[in-house]
Amino acid sequence: LNGFAHATVVESCGATRSLVPIEQNTVDISNCEKGPCRLKRRTTVSINQKFTPTEDVKSLSTTVFAKIVGLPLPFVGVDGTSACPYLFAEDGETKLECPLKAGVPVVYKRSFDVLEIYPKIPSMTIHWELQTKSGRSITCFEVPAKIV
Repeated sequence: LNGFAHATVVESCGATRSLVPIEQNTVDISNCEKGPCRLKRRTTVSINQKFTPTEDVKSLSTTVFAKIVGLPLPFVGVDGTSACPYLFAEDGETKLECPLKAGVPVVYKRSFDVLEIYPKIPSMTIHWELQTKSGRSITCFEVPAKIV
């Protein structure tokens, strides 16, 4: 995939909770090869993630928050939303829908705005997780970031 030529270095969110080890995922955050990712206000950040579920998945929800001084602050408009509308086949072009089949590669594409009203934050960790309806983690990564 062309979009994954410069994959971003991310950390797994506790391998014991994740069904798909992060080593088998490819994550690409726009303009960020490794943390801390610089999230510039008045821009849109894109996240592309390729993963292969290890079990059939009926639906996926997105859990996204920034950990700032140990406190989780949800990404409004992204956190708690369905991931299903943002799923594509391995080619990154063909639209997929939930449910997902075990062993079939999936590309998740999502973007979010870094609003001008956000304060400059010199240090935080972004937690990005896709979960089943019952709260089981299908894939999870964290990356250091800052808002500039």
